[in-house]
Amino acid sequence: MAIISNQDQKKPLLEQFHNTRNQTLELVKTLEKDDYVVQTAFYMSPPKWHIGHVSWIYEAILSKIDKNYEFYSKEFSEYLNSYYQQFGVPHDKGARGVISRPTVDQIFQYFNNVNQRVENFIKSKDLSKEDMRLITMGFHHECQHQELMIYDLQHLLADQYRPVKKNEHSRTVEIEPKPIAIHGGVYTMGYNGNEYCYDIELPEHKVYLNDYKIDSLLITNKQYQEFIDDEGYETFKYWLSDGWEKVKKNNWGSPMYWEKIEDEWMVRDFIGLRKLNPEEPVCHVSYYEADAYCKWAGKRLPSEAEWEKAACWDETTQQKTIFPWGNDQPSEKKANLLESHLWGCTNVGSYPEGVSHYGCHQMIGDVWEWTSSEFIGYPGFKSGFDEYNDKWFTNQKVLRGGSFGTPKMSIRGSYRNFFRLDERWLFSGFRCVENP
Repeated sequence: MAIISNQDQKKPLLEQFHNTRNQTLELVKTLEKDDYVVQTAFYMSPPKWHIGHVSWIYEAILSKIDKNYEFYSKEFSEYLNSYYQQFGVPHDKGARGVISRPTVDQIFQYFNNVNQRVENFIKSKDLSKEDMRLITMGFHHECQHQELMIYDLQHLLADQYRPVKKNEHSRTVEIEPKPIAIHGGVYTMGYNGNEYCYDIELPEHKVYLNDYKIDSLLITNKQYQEFIDDEGYETFKYWLSDGWEKVKKNNWGSPMYWEKIEDEWMVRDFIGLRKLNPEEPVCHVSYYEADAYCKWAGKRLPSEAEWEKAACWDETTQQKTIFPWGNDQPSEKKANLLESHLWGCTNVGSYPEGVSHYGCHQMIGDVWEWTSSEFIGYPGFKSGFDEYNDKWFTNQKVLRGGSFGTPKMSIRGSYRNFFRLDERWLFSGFRCVENP
């Protein structure tokens, strides 16, 4: 087993650690202390908890590498453990906001203490490739919580949140939507690169696809409003049974954060209360809503294999790329991700340099895209960290592509996000598929 002890070899790992931690701090830098402790819904978490949890996970990882590792505090671990039964009984997620101790100041002291522990651990220990992978997983886990915290900050503060960096939307593009025909056959699905990926993106495996047509553009607010105007939320035949129950129980009549004021649709988000932009992709819809729209439109949601092929397969070279545009890392010219600092969606078609080989736009960034696929392990799946991904292999649907809140380090064409079918506080949208 290869052992890494050379400090120069460890420098990229330390640099990535520092960058990830600094990005977390940047997200909360402008918050008032009162903001840190508020939990506005059972499905979101207070910023204080996120700051603590992304620190605690490194302790959990270090304890996997070093069996003699001692956690900072039993009290902290009980509060900050999200769902890992192997580390004790987790605190009730819906009650994270009723805990006053540890205090905000104590959580930041803990954050800094863990920074020291991780840095000293990396510098002083001989690390195997597996150790390096586990520590890198901690960075990617923190990126996931950076995005989750952004969902929660919108729910908590909306336009009262003041990001450290914010750019103005400046792209206005008019592109006609069109269905793109994609030939079926055998497709090799999963991550095919050499960098870090999650265990759920592996192993590569073959799937068979029929011919299909996929929308070149995401479904827009304008298109979704047509579904609403045609009494989509009042017509049970478009809805799955469970979805129809959610519509009635929760009085859904539009996507989350939409408001009708004097017969005009408005949306309230990080930008403020504003008129609905008809050319933005629809956002904050559940799987049930996306599926109902597709049925109303006479189409369907893509499977994740169909989505991945449309995003990453190059018919000309007969090769799969890591991203829709190729293997180059995301840039602000190719996709709207967290580092774009736009804090909202851009108009559909705004990133022609990021188009897929087939001609599909915005398959990375802006909004996560619902697929029809159940979240389960690929054939031959092997867990890379117990209770991290594999315990969720039921009652979840896969989303692909990332959003404007996704850190660019953590996204790629094979990345599999997953949420329950009724969740919609995330930045979620969709595109449609039809059979030829």
